[in-house]
Amino acid sequence: MNFFLKTLLKRQLKGLPDDQIEMFITIIEKNPEMFKKIAEEIQVKVNLGMGQQDAAMKVMESHRTELEGILKNRE
Repeated sequence: MNFFLKTLLKRQLKGLPDDQIEMFITIIEKNPEMFKKIAEEIQVKVNLGMGQQDAAMKVMESHRTELEGILKNRE
């Protein structure tokens, strides 16, 4: 992932611990379609009035199994 995209992602996710930001980066690099799906689901929840961090956590929890599979294969 290029430097610009990493910087943009870190800016959007400010307040999250670095390990969680790195998790997002890994998901994007390994499976960009999955990230797109997650981002769209988060945006729907935000548009319905949920806070961005709460929406992200809720969506990530709903995709836990898929995310764990991606993260297990980080190497």
